Amino acid sequence: METTVTLSDAITDFVHRIEVERGLSPHTVAAYERDLSQFASFCERMNLIQLSAVSRRPIRRYMAQLTTRGYSARSVARKISAIRSFFSDAARRGLVAASPAEGIRQPKRPASLPKALPAQGLSGILDGITEDDPTSLRDRAVLEVLYSSGLRVSELAALQVGDVATDLVRVAGKGGKTRVVPLGRAARAAIAKYLDSGRPRLAGDQAGAALWVGVRGGPLDARGLRRVVQKRLGTFPHALRHSFATHLLEGGADLRTVQELLGHVELATTQIYTSVSRRHLKSTYERSHPRA
Repeated sequence: METTVTLSDAITDFVHRIEVERGLSPHTVAAYERDLSQFASFCERMNLIQLSAVSRRPIRRYMAQLTTRGYSARSVARKISAIRSFFSDAARRGLVAASPAEGIRQPKRPASLPKALPAQGLSGILDGITEDDPTSLRDRAVLEVLYSSGLRVSELAALQVGDVATDLVRVAGKGGKTRVVPLGRAARAAIAKYLDSGRPRLAGDQAGAALWVGVRGGPLDARGLRRVVQKRLGTFPHALRHSFATHLLEGGADLRTVQELLGHVELATTQIYTSVSRRHLKSTYERSHPRA
């Protein structure tokens, strides 16, 4: 049965519950809150205050306004996805009779292939970090672990010293799902040097058991790790995740294994990398076959 709850109150409650119950990252929760608050402001200008007053028509008008104001198809799709999740939840909880966003089609997003770093060039950069000062030892270990394991930067930031005691790492991924990923020889060697000669010189009393430590002696968070990758490679941590997946497929790994290593729930999420792998195969064929 529908209730008289306001749209803004329902959004506040929804954002709180996804943060507590679903274990989403602070970045994801903030994105939901931002997108839904923007929609609520649009509805308020139309004098739609009650949750039950929102129908399919204002949602369509909101989509049209976003497009008119120059939002990309990807941004519009993300905002509509948030609205659909919100109203589906409201319908399940009996706050509305049915979701007004049901059946609304998102704009088609342009195909976007992940960009992998060249394997040879990446290896050259990693091997070129030979300094033995604490931050260089740490930075080399950070990059080696990212490339060796395909971790998300949030997962990397959460690692503790005890997590890397063996060649297998148990990782808490999105939604609290855990998976086990291997660490290659180069990553294990870089971590060993960092733990032996780098971390002890960086860690202060506040470092605790955190694996990565900043120059001020405290744990290095995801933002700090992004700065390390930007400084050393001129790109973002996700580029190493893309490179990890792409280079595995190019080396003959099967898609299901890569899905498991990346922590993707749906195989379709991983399948985007097959386009990159096929492109690599095609270029290799054209370069190598005498009658290509």
